Amino acid sequence: MTRLAQTDDLTDVQTEILATVRSFVDKEIIPHAQQLEHADAYPTEIVEGLKEMGIFGLMIPEEFGGLGESLLTYALVVEEIARGWMSVSGVINTHFIVAYMVLQHGTAEQKERLLPRMATGEVRGAFSMSEPGLGSDVAGIRTKAVREGDGYVIDGQKMWLTNGGSATLVAALVRTDQGAAKAHQNLTTFLVEKPAGFGEVLPGLTIPGKIDKMGYKGVDTTELVFDGFRIGAEHVLGGTPGRGFAQMMDGVEVGRVNVAARACGISLRAFELAIAYAQQRETFGRPIAQHQAIAFQLAEMATKVEAAHALMVKAARLKDAGSRNDVEAGMAKLLASEYCAEVTTQSFRIHGGYGYSKEYEIERLMREAPFLLIGEGTSEIQKTIISRGLLKEYALKR
Repeated sequence: MTRLAQTDDLTDVQTEILATVRSFVDKEIIPHAQQLEHADAYPTEIVEGLKEMGIFGLMIPEEFGGLGESLLTYALVVEEIARGWMSVSGVINTHFIVAYMVLQHGTAEQKERLLPRMATGEVRGAFSMSEPGLGSDVAGIRTKAVREGDGYVIDGQKMWLTNGGSATLVAALVRTDQGAAKAHQNLTTFLVEKPAGFGEVLPGLTIPGKIDKMGYKGVDTTELVFDGFRIGAEHVLGGTPGRGFAQMMDGVEVGRVNVAARACGISLRAFELAIAYAQQRETFGRPIAQHQAIAFQLAEMATKVEAAHALMVKAARLKDAGSRNDVEAGMAKLLASEYCAEVTTQSFRIHGGYGYSKEYEIERLMREAPFLLIGEGTSEIQKTIISRGLLKEYALKR
């Protein structure tokens, strides 16, 4: 174990889980990440290893076949996995959010039918809010479900589905005509069960090919196109339409802790690479780590890693305690993602020209870190959430 990113007051079970995951990351992910990432290849063997360890059911209660662990445990596991390769953490992140939403908001039938298979990884989840041209305006969703008989017909196009092709369960937020005055109260989450793959996977449901991205390779990111897709009313999350916005925001809130954890993992790896390289590379007759300019950069990087980790842990523990953590989750996501970009850039600069070579791991991290600035809401969205919460908390009494 290293000095940085340690967490106090963990249980013996949590400590054992993290040690097992770290060993798996060091032996099974880091040695293969470069080759898989450059080939944009799905990490099938790595995913199978995570399934065997029970990671897909980490937060699913034991009554449904999971491990029943906390959000903190999950976040620390994600931090470890992202330290190895962020794309692998992306494979389980959307699955985790969908499982959380089913657990918190699903009907008894939906929980009994889906959660045991999600715990084993047999059913893999993806969630879908965004649309082409939508951005952060979730209430402006255009994909629409119209009631017909005992079900709905959905038409529209969704965008940026992580695991869109490999997932077999998609939680999709669409518009339904509830007659509510507020736009967000006319949104409904549907649990769309589908086979894995690309093309028209079901009548009226198409998953086009993978979107080619700058980074975040390996994991499939896709569109989802509904064209007269028919789905039964029993697939409405929770059974009651019009509650989708609140359900999704609850999922995204824990997702922001997850993104903060991913940023912490990348930052930690960037620091590890930098401090190792700085002790090996020599200039003017001594390792560059002995030059004050480099030593100060290492100090700054380590401090940012520690600060981001501490805020991420606080946000996770608040959620586990049943407290509202929207402000803290926003702070954690904001700080961790911004620091991740800074720490990765500092590591890149320490590597000099070698950092620009695909032979060096830092080149990959430089392409992965920017994703965390926009995933689960941009930094500007986090600032909006944080400032609204603070103004409510510190409102002047007149």
